[in-house]
Amino acid sequence: MTAAPQTLAVDIGGTNIKAAVLDAGGGLMTSKVRTPTPSPATPSAVLEAIAGLAARLPHFERISVGFPGVVRQGTVRTAANLGLEHWRGVNLIEAMARRFGVPVRVLNDAAVQGLGVVEGPGLECVVTLGTGVGCALFRNRRLLLHLELGYDAHIGQAALAEIGRDAWNERVVQSLRTVMTLTACDTLYVGGGNARMMTAELPPDAQIVSNVAGVTGGVRLWEPELDELFSGRPEAARRAEWETPA
Repeated sequence: MTAAPQTLAVDIGGTNIKAAVLDAGGGLMTSKVRTPTPSPATPSAVLEAIAGLAARLPHFERISVGFPGVVRQGTVRTAANLGLEHWRGVNLIEAMARRFGVPVRVLNDAAVQGLGVVEGPGLECVVTLGTGVGCALFRNRRLLLHLELGYDAHIGQAALAEIGRDAWNERVVQSLRTVMTLTACDTLYVGGGNARMMTAELPPDAQIVSNVAGVTGGVRLWEPELDELFSGRPEAARRAEWETPA
């Protein structure tokens, strides 16, 4: 590894997979690229789609992935919008590392989006609107936890298509107020692909953020403060070996 490694950042969504290569500061080295999420979205099909995106991008030395579900130390626990029957128990870190031959880190996609937008200080919450709905909570820019709110059917893509944009906007604003009450956050950020569909006035201390953060936040997965989320995995051992001077 170089002293300032370039990162392939991947945002896996229920509708599209997006990727870009980031410099050491998290800046885009080229425009991000995307491809439709395969159907069925099996692990092998998703990895093949990511490989196709990677072939269109500059060289990279590590990979960060935002995944739409609960992930523990790289192992997928839930994947409602990809097909849990395909993903339950899959260690995405190990699968990606075998495929690409570089160190890999994987977190929930809302957590990655949050890492790209939170500013601190205080308690900040990130809600992502897309095929499903993600949520993550941060204190002083540090990730506290990823939350499963159960809002997918209420304000996810299917609900938007069913009830229309105006009614969906009302539901979203009501849901955001509930989240802000539940978390008592100082600031709430709204991202994800469907954030662009928001036309209603947001609650005070809530704001729309760019969906590109779902990619650019990936560089922060490699900050030392997040090491504990990945300790004990084969990827961590490989990383230590590769970073040890010869």
